[in-house]
Parts: sequence; structure tokens; C-alpha cells
Amino acid sequence: QIERKRMLLDAEKQQNRVLQVEAVANRTQDLIAELVQLWEASVRATHHFLSDTDICEIREFVPLALANIPHLLVAKDGQDRPVAFMGIADRAIEMLFVAPAHCGMGIGRMLIKHSIEHYGIETVSVNEQNPEAVGFCQRMGFVVFKRTDLDEQGRPFPILYMTLCKNDPSAVAEEPNM
Repeated sequence: QIERKRMLLDAEKQQNRVLQVEAVANRTQDLIAELVQLWEASVRATHHFLSDTDICEIREFVPLALANIPHLLVAKDGQDRPVAFMGIADRAIEMLFVAPAHCGMGIGRMLIKHSIEHYGIETVSVNEQNPEAVGFCQRMGFVVFKRTDLDEQGRPFPILYMTLCKNDPSAVAEEPNM
């Protein structure tokens, strides 16, 4: 009985393990819909300062952002399901979201390291009210260089702009969603 449970758990871990990260150029409506669902689950799990109304309003902009971001990286599990994604523009991480069930597995760290090595990432912006994401970025070697009281859409959600400190190699960290 115990061995059977262990085998089932091992099989489940294998299915959920990230097997690939791909840069996605062809962004189908199905993929965008999956990523919007992942975004919403991630935001609801980590952005406790947002109301339901805030989330619904912001959600309206997510499909267009996903379609237009210059570089979109998608991490998929063993069943080819997206479990995380990152959007990159002009050497900046514009979005990084990990499915709640996959937080703490090193996916965010892997995506950030990949983006630094392959896309020359230098900056990231993070909601100040998401201290887990701020701490994660700091552990990855980013430092705050600017703060605004409002987000890019003029809403009252302070943003921290962070730059990669070249003298501080990335530390290991588990990733909340930004």
C-alpha cells in the first residue's frame, strides 16, 4: 500500500516536472487563453493587494500583452501544459508568472537565469505590495533603482524598478509570481 502510494506520487511528480522551456513566436488563441488562466490563478495566489474588480480590469489587457510582447518564454510540464511564462522586451522582464501548484520548484529562477544568459536581461519591475516577488528578485541579484507610486496604467499600486547587479551572481531562490 505504501509502495503503491509512493509510485503514484513519483508518477505525479514526473508528469508535473517541467520538461521544456520554449520561446513562442506563434501565439495561438488557445495558448493565449491558457496563459491568461495561468496569469489569473497566479495573481489570485500572490497579489493579495488586488481586489476582484482590479483583477478583472487588468485581465482585459493580458491577451494583448501576451500577443505583443517581443519575446514570450513558456515553461511546460510533462503533459505539455504551460506552468509558467515570462515576457521580455528591451532587456527587461515585463512579466513572470508561475502556476500556484508549481511555485517553489525553481521554475522562476530557471526562467530568469535563461533570460539573463540568452536575452541579456538587465531590469525587472515588481509590485512593491508583492514582497515575495521583491525578495525573489533581490535573491536573483536585482536591486531597486527607482520607485513609483502608481503602476504603468496610473493605478495606485507602487512599482519597484530593479536592475541586475553585475557584481552579485544569482543566488538560489524559490519563486513567487510577480
